[in-house]
Amino acid sequence: MAKTSSIKAVKPPVSTKGGRKTRLPRVQVLFGAVFPLGPGKAALIEAVGRTGSISAAAREMGMSYRRAWSLIDAANRCFKKPLVETATGGRGGGGAAVTEVGYEVLRRYRDIEDKAVAAIKTEVQDLSKFLAPEAKRQG
Repeated sequence: MAKTSSIKAVKPPVSTKGGRKTRLPRVQVLFGAVFPLGPGKAALIEAVGRTGSISAAAREMGMSYRRAWSLIDAANRCFKKPLVETATGGRGGGGAAVTEVGYEVLRRYRDIEDKAVAAIKTEVQDLSKFLAPEAKRQG
């Protein structure tokens, strides 16, 4: 995880979308055996952007700080530049911020997700006709 002495807040571009509770399909980008980004990591990074904190983002997402830190660290290690930068706590407080690269990666990931959803919309609707009523309510 990249450590910095101060965090420079980077505002997300207008096209960045917030976390999504349900999306079909759930897109996970795979490069070889590495999964650098999927719906969970994307939502977590977006939560860090909203809250300015890994611990607050973890609470918002209902996960432990350790799990959130591990996911962000794994995502950061997959890219040439970090998606999230952190500052250690202390007198001035710590915090975390999504980097410009992080927002660009999120934007591109959400674009891929939108295109995948649009490409199979009709097929998903047709398939959903076979679902039991209980399954439709859960989705």
